[in-house]
Amino acid sequence: MMKLRGDMPKIQRLLSTATSPAKATSQSKPYVVGEPSGPTMKCEVPGPQSKSLLADLSKIQSMDSVHFFADYDKSLGNYIVDVDGNEMLDMFTQISSVPIGYNHPALLSAFDSPSAMRVLVNRPALGVYPGADWAQKLRDVMLSAAPPGLDQVTTMMCGSCSNENAFKLMHFKYMEKLREGRTFTAEEMESCMINQAPGTPNLSVLSFHGGFHGRTIASLACTHSKYIHKIDVPLPNWPVSDFPRYKYPLEENIRENEEEDNRCLALAEEAIANSGNNGCPITGVIVEPIQAEGGDHHGSNKWFQGLQQICKKYDIVYLIDEVQTGGGPTGKMWCHEWFDLEDSPDIVTFSKKMLTGGLYHKPELRPKQPWRIFNTWVGDPGKLILLDAVLKTIKKDDLLGNTLATGDILLSGLKDLESRFPQYLKNTRGRGTFCAIDCDTGARRDDVLAKLRSLGVHAGGCGEAAIRLRPALIFQPWHAHIFLQKLEDVLLAQ
Repeated sequence: MMKLRGDMPKIQRLLSTATSPAKATSQSKPYVVGEPSGPTMKCEVPGPQSKSLLADLSKIQSMDSVHFFADYDKSLGNYIVDVDGNEMLDMFTQISSVPIGYNHPALLSAFDSPSAMRVLVNRPALGVYPGADWAQKLRDVMLSAAPPGLDQVTTMMCGSCSNENAFKLMHFKYMEKLREGRTFTAEEMESCMINQAPGTPNLSVLSFHGGFHGRTIASLACTHSKYIHKIDVPLPNWPVSDFPRYKYPLEENIRENEEEDNRCLALAEEAIANSGNNGCPITGVIVEPIQAEGGDHHGSNKWFQGLQQICKKYDIVYLIDEVQTGGGPTGKMWCHEWFDLEDSPDIVTFSKKMLTGGLYHKPELRPKQPWRIFNTWVGDPGKLILLDAVLKTIKKDDLLGNTLATGDILLSGLKDLESRFPQYLKNTRGRGTFCAIDCDTGARRDDVLAKLRSLGVHAGGCGEAAIRLRPALIFQPWHAHIFLQKLEDVLLAQ
């Protein structure tokens, strides 16, 4: 099990990672009262209203990625309603960023008090003018859900800027070690103003093929999922290594997958060991617990444990990017809690279901000077009000237990469909409801997703041919059965 640092103050975690699936399955009613009993489709998606609105939007903004326009007044619970009146079971939830469904009463009432409304209206520059209760809010909300072993937290606006600032902490640690405690030299201070050495050192972060970490410059340099994210953008020439690609079913390919772990760990260590000789030392490693955007690629406990051991061996920072996996969809608050790590990661970044971006980290990574991890807002206290309501709801309704129980049904149903339609489906995998399955081709995947939507199920794709499922934490067994039946209907019609 993961060990807590003995020198850290005790933090009362609101959310235990212990779950009770049996309790979750006894919930016979939807968590959000009034949600539809099933999908209802009135027309194709996108329908005429969505097409009209997209045409209007296109006059002032290039956003050809829009799938459809939603009616957020009518969307409820697990169901998203579009402007044409189609009620769809949402298995994608705004790219995995809706924690407890649409229009949940706990969120709708979060700003009912005058004090909460003033927080929303008077948004502060938290790095210079925080409110009197800010430190207590961070303790009560952010640290109540902190990954075990991490007691430092800085909120941010999104996943990309969370990773960008995490990279800075990596580089600061490396340079502090080189300086051996001395202050900045005049040459360092002057040269950094024109992006030259020694003030601007040539340092790097190791990332992995298939990873996605954001669209700002350093985060994009560590992103390797789709060319369209990166093409034409000047980026630093940072190293990239292999993330394991397993053969499924896992239980039938133990030897091959262990060899894959060993191969990928050896490549990562080689890159780190040689980085100094190549003139661009690696100061840290960034890795997702599950490579979501890149195709829902999983790593074993051995892989993540081995990666941590390599980071310790070379005294570099181990960063786990939980932007998409954090907040409970794998059945634990943080996916890396499944990995039985020897110690907590050095940094954990988050966003999406946590409703605010940010990073948790170990105390030794705290910058020694002010203004080094900073922007105008450094997060948003209004988001903590919403997150507080989410975390209390997760605990009250045992939504982690529900996610585990429903995930078991979802995963077993996908495996059953794979066994019955092996010509179309393969590689079922998942933790909790964070599940995926591959189609035989990318074209098939796209066709299946389109037909699912026509039947009232909105799911997502990732990687070359994967269907990825990202329901809210209130997704229950009968919702899983609706999805599985609709997927079967689509497969039968192929």
